[in-house]
Amino acid sequence: MTCEVIRDKLTQLPENCILADLTSIKEAPVEAMLAAHKGPVVGLHPMFGPDVGSLAKQVVVVCHGRHQEAYQWLLQQIEIWGARIVEAEAERHDKAMQLVQAMRHFSTFVYGVNLCKEEADIGNLLQFSSPIYRLELAMVGRLFAQDPELYADIIFAQPGSQHAISDYLDNYRDALTMLQTGNRQAFVEQFQRVAKWFGDFAPQFQHESRAMLQSVNDMKAG
Repeated sequence: MTCEVIRDKLTQLPENCILADLTSIKEAPVEAMLAAHKGPVVGLHPMFGPDVGSLAKQVVVVCHGRHQEAYQWLLQQIEIWGARIVEAEAERHDKAMQLVQAMRHFSTFVYGVNLCKEEADIGNLLQFSSPIYRLELAMVGRLFAQDPELYADIIFAQPGSQHAISDYLDNYRDALTMLQTGNRQAFVEQFQRVAKWFGDFAPQFQHESRAMLQSVNDMKAG
């Protein structure tokens, strides 16, 4: 309903008023705000949820609309609160969200559905889980502890996410074929290609994950 509300309710704002949205999709809302309001327009996407108690070290994506100089103080204030500003064109932001949000959440949803249909004993799984699997299971449980309407909107609102999810399914089928045919060498070669593509990010993520896993392990021990 975002664009509908903008078109119907936000056409009579004072020209010096900053009009901003906080939605996870940027292209359509920014276009709607530019059409409805003659003053400063900016699209904002806080990359964190309501359980975050501070903006410190959090990311806020900014998609510029109109009269950037009029809302620069607002962006500076967000930085003073500790957040990191990431500027992006609305279209590029939305394409990234197809992978960062829609596909990731959809994949987590399907994994949760599979656990449910398998009638997995979560308590038993936790007894045998490594720290990395405990973290993965926690991320699945976190999704299902939240509002289904919110995640339905995130996944269904972007038509392009269907293509990203379909590509993911195709890659899953290809990987399954390797397993079904016993093609271990193809798996190893594909693994090496992806590792090369990740480049320096792979060891960086390995280093970062060690700290997260240690934290998970400490919580488990407590």
